[in-house]
Amino acid sequence: MLPRPAEVFTAAVRAAEGEVAELSPATRGLIWLSYAQADLLGATLAANPQIQWVQLPWAGVDAFSAVLAAQARPDLLWTSAKGAYAQPVAEHALALALALLRVLPTRARASSWSTVPEGRSLYGRSVVIIGAGGIALELIRLLEPFGARITVVRRSSRPVPGADRTVPTDALSEVLPEADLVIVAAALTEATRHLIGAVELALMRPEANLVNIARGPLVDTDALVAALAAGSIAGAALDVTDPEPLPDGHPLWSEPRCLITPHSADTPEMTAPLLAERIRLNVRAFLGDGRFVGVVDARIGY
Repeated sequence: MLPRPAEVFTAAVRAAEGEVAELSPATRGLIWLSYAQADLLGATLAANPQIQWVQLPWAGVDAFSAVLAAQARPDLLWTSAKGAYAQPVAEHALALALALLRVLPTRARASSWSTVPEGRSLYGRSVVIIGAGGIALELIRLLEPFGARITVVRRSSRPVPGADRTVPTDALSEVLPEADLVIVAAALTEATRHLIGAVELALMRPEANLVNIARGPLVDTDALVAALAAGSIAGAALDVTDPEPLPDGHPLWSEPRCLITPHSADTPEMTAPLLAERIRLNVRAFLGDGRFVGVVDARIGY
């Protein structure tokens, strides 16, 4: 039998020579494991100004953006799991990309033998990855055997190891028309909301596919529905949607060019040991060496 997540996380704290204890005036570090209770986290921090470090449970911290802003102070450090789940999420992104290129959404819905010679290879394709975090880096590694030509779009043009080219976000419109595959792996902030909208989708070629494994609101859902219905892009694969969960009856469910997975790029079984290791490293950093991993910049929201 596998150990329960709470036991795994407790063992991680103790492995770093930390102590697990009830919240009290002596508490200096807080490991927050709930993604759905941002208000309670804010109230907890307001009532405990002695807390100097908070570990958040996921890579994205958009659900805690209001708390980050309200509790901003020089002596409070935030860390998240960004980068910790890169392997399973990048693996899922690759699976979705291959499914689109091999027309698996159509094949899965088929009830008779097709004689249409559909499908494309990933080898040698032009891939645009939006984002330059741990998921993007792992995805670049996974794409290496395919000989893909990789362009990374990020906030700056600082080169990303393994990418053929790195461009800033304001150059997105320049690289979309040449992409066979666009993979969204960026953090969600107010600046990146609807980063892929009607204008960007119109720039993509009819043969191009879109994959989103980051956050649903990075893509304008209405614009995507229209683009798929018009056939202006070949297909889309989404592990995240806006709204989420995607309601029954939504047009994307019946869109033959769309493949949807229910935010399952990483499961608790996959993430628990990865988060435990992040906790171990950061408890050790908090108690001694100061080498924190996954530090969050509260100003920019990731």
